[in-house]
Amino acid sequence: MNWFSVERSLEKLVDSVVIALPNIAVGFFILFVGRYVIKFVLKFIDSRFEKRNVDRSIRSFLKSIIKFTLYGLLLLTVASTMGIQTTSFIAALSAFGLAVGMALQGSLSNFAGGVLILLFRPFDVGDYISSGAGASGSVERIDLLYTSLIDDDGIRVFTPNGPLANSVIKNFTKIASRRMQFTLVVSYDTNIKVAREAVLTVLNNESRILDKPKAEVIVGDLKESGIQLIVRAWAKREEFWATKNDIAEAVKIVLDGKNVVFPQNVVKVIGNEDDAENTVA
Repeated sequence: MNWFSVERSLEKLVDSVVIALPNIAVGFFILFVGRYVIKFVLKFIDSRFEKRNVDRSIRSFLKSIIKFTLYGLLLLTVASTMGIQTTSFIAALSAFGLAVGMALQGSLSNFAGGVLILLFRPFDVGDYISSGAGASGSVERIDLLYTSLIDDDGIRVFTPNGPLANSVIKNFTKIASRRMQFTLVVSYDTNIKVAREAVLTVLNNESRILDKPKAEVIVGDLKESGIQLIVRAWAKREEFWATKNDIAEAVKIVLDGKNVVFPQNVVKVIGNEDDAENTVA
């Protein structure tokens, strides 16, 4: 054994350790201080989540991601300060993250949509919504990847959060009142003033119709088949559908009493037997 070579190797190792001691000390100092900084940041984020009333499930998940990211950055900083090469490790980690992201692109999009929905709360459980993505119904549950709805037929519908968060969402529960609108087409022989006054009488006599905004009956287009009358009125959200259905029936009855004629499409079917002409309305 060449003791001279061993001695030289030990001397180089000791020299390297002595030279690296200041960097090692600085690295441990950064690690010590960084842990307290991360704890302070996490407490601050948790207090902000409490103030904004963020959902508990999304709160714990986001805190885990932030904590993992901050500790990862701290360890990379400490390793770099001590002289440990981290370039290859960062490159490998980036490549792995890119591969996972491409493989889970759809799920990540739904996850991001779920985070946005839980953070900004465009709707809550129990709200009735419709979206540009084609989903509508009462919200039953909001998860990170999917939102489940109960539609008008009582069917449970699962809609991905990605398309849902990126679409126009109409929330019919977060309103105090709602406007109803009817479009009537009457014959050109109809007295418009009489028809308008008759409809306004129905609206004014209905206690569920709000005074403000004021109900109105206006003339729309002059169509080939007749004159278009547009009826607009407002009702409370919880009374909207019942009021609308009752008003539609009452308007039809009162206009029948005023001898208002509604245009009808008439189809004439000419038979071959005895040149009989049958008219079907």
